[in-house]
Amino acid sequence: MLDIEQFLRNDIVAGELPFGARLRIDDLASRYGVSHMPVREALRVLHGEGLVVIEPNRGARVRTIHKGFIEDLFDVRTALETMLARRAAERRTPGHLTALREAEAGLEAAVAAGDHSSVPDANRAFHTTINDAAGNPGALAIVDRHWLMLSALLRRYGYSEDRFQRVIDDHQHIIRAIERQDSASAAMLMGAHIEKAKNNLLARAAEAEAAVGAGDAAAASDGAS
Repeated sequence: MLDIEQFLRNDIVAGELPFGARLRIDDLASRYGVSHMPVREALRVLHGEGLVVIEPNRGARVRTIHKGFIEDLFDVRTALETMLARRAAERRTPGHLTALREAEAGLEAAVAAGDHSSVPDANRAFHTTINDAAGNPGALAIVDRHWLMLSALLRRYGYSEDRFQRVIDDHQHIIRAIERQDSASAAMLMGAHIEKAKNNLLARAAEAEAAVGAGDAAAASDGAS
């Protein structure tokens, strides 16, 4: 049985269905080879995750991204993940530390190989390992929903070249704080790490908007000449 919800989620995160795109039930049913009912149900689920917006009398669309939305997303992420980093430092086990080092090794291997498309998933694995160690299921459910949107944003805007090493350095400091069970430092380092990620993503989004604006202006100039 086809998992239409997962197919639709994957297509949004991968950028196959871009931000702001209208999601017509007929088109999606044809795209996935199913009836209207599973498409409607998938749209309702993704609306709950924040990937899709459903408007009365206007249908559904992929969420439109703007500066304020990115800032709000990171505000929630900062509040939750700093708390989870603190708890992880207090509650971590040797198994958690091993998993955390393995997740970081996977991220560093992707960066070293120039496999930038794998970095968002490797980064998520690192943070998920910390959050699992914290042992707060209620917070994890919220963080997971935010990571879906964050993955879509990172796949669209990417990382600046100098960001990779900074991410690795931050992660190594966080690992050491969790290892020595320094909960205050773990929370502080996580908060600073997420703030840097927010600023980087906002800068990348602004650069992308400026490039689109320049392209539109050039096209208008060519059409007028």
